[in-house]
Amino acid sequence: MTRTSTLALASLFSFAIAACGSNNEPPTFPVAKSSATRVADPQVSTADGATFAGDNAAFALDAYRQMASSGGNLVFSPASISIALAMTYAGAAGTTASEMAGAMHFSLPPERLHPAFDALDLALASRGQGYKGADGGPMRVDVVNAAWAERTYAFQAAYLDTLATSYGAGINLLDFAGAAESSRQTINAWVAGETENKIQNLLPEGSVDASTRLVLTNAVYLNAAWKTPFDPTDSYDGFFTLLDNSTVTAHLMNVALTAPAVQGTGFVAAAIPYDDERLSLLVVVPDAGTYPQFEASLDAAKLESIVAGLTNQAVVLWLPRFKVETAQELAALLQGLGMTSAFSPGLADFSGMDGTRDLYISNVIHKAFISVAEKGTEAAAATAVVIKRSSAPMGLNVSADRPFLYFLRDEPTGAILFLGRVLDPTQS
Repeated sequence: MTRTSTLALASLFSFAIAACGSNNEPPTFPVAKSSATRVADPQVSTADGATFAGDNAAFALDAYRQMASSGGNLVFSPASISIALAMTYAGAAGTTASEMAGAMHFSLPPERLHPAFDALDLALASRGQGYKGADGGPMRVDVVNAAWAERTYAFQAAYLDTLATSYGAGINLLDFAGAAESSRQTINAWVAGETENKIQNLLPEGSVDASTRLVLTNAVYLNAAWKTPFDPTDSYDGFFTLLDNSTVTAHLMNVALTAPAVQGTGFVAAAIPYDDERLSLLVVVPDAGTYPQFEASLDAAKLESIVAGLTNQAVVLWLPRFKVETAQELAALLQGLGMTSAFSPGLADFSGMDGTRDLYISNVIHKAFISVAEKGTEAAAATAVVIKRSSAPMGLNVSADRPFLYFLRDEPTGAILFLGRVLDPTQS
């Protein structure tokens, strides 16, 4: 495969100056935009859509099991991680591509996978328009992608076209070689801006250096009001039972509503709709004393059966007010899922990016935040893949007064935007 020259890169792409940074004097940098435009109406068959949703759920629960082993409360965005790594996968080849597909559950071939991600992005972009946010403003559901490249390095035109057509990602040209620290700060400022400052310092100090050639980023932000808000006058301080059967005092919200719910074998669940009912927060509460066993048995098929069993009915819901923030480096997790060569200089094959086998992933970094309160939910997440060059009333009672899981889902697509658990709502 022939590597595109820097001179050819300049002729293939149009350049613009973009701003990114603080509210004062944001830094500017050149942006290389592919001559290809984003596909606004990707054609994804019903069968491919179902496969894609199932695959994404399977990865979400694989990742959850790995993350949950560390204990404590948890939140992460499977959608954000999958999108960022799908942009990376677009440039992978050989064993590296096979391992990535296995770890990420990318069972669709690339020519159908990337349009499916495009369709998901565009579907999510349509959510929330004309609805209320948790802060009293409009509802926001934002999913944005960006690529950040070393300004002197050349990438294959076909790879850049895929980023443009399926992910709407321009190539922001930075000086990693000569100014790695300011480049890191520029990317972090973009992430903070796209998540309304909920995700700060995604890339830690030292995560990019002079050998960095590409950073692929995805940011997700949601601010949504409930369709049926919790009345603060009905909230009270009550007991929440921990895994060891001790109790803590938590702020419990209470509401009676009509919602999709199910009393299953070993659990009770309800999908709490947001003002735009295409989005909901699925709360799954295992029977008392069975949380570890239920969590261990949870897989994509079991989640699908829970969702399939939901029926609209009267529900009385108790839910603790909670806020969870997590930050994780995902290299070990992804290697544990079988994606090993991508992180190994000399073995990684990202020849689809630049025509060589010089590039490898140094780290995959993810941060997420969720706040659930009486008026609604605010949640944000961001993922960065750092790529370096070798040489990143009456009714069913659903009482979440003990450890529970939650899945913030887009109902029409089945996408899991946020997934987590609450073991102790008094801990952030």
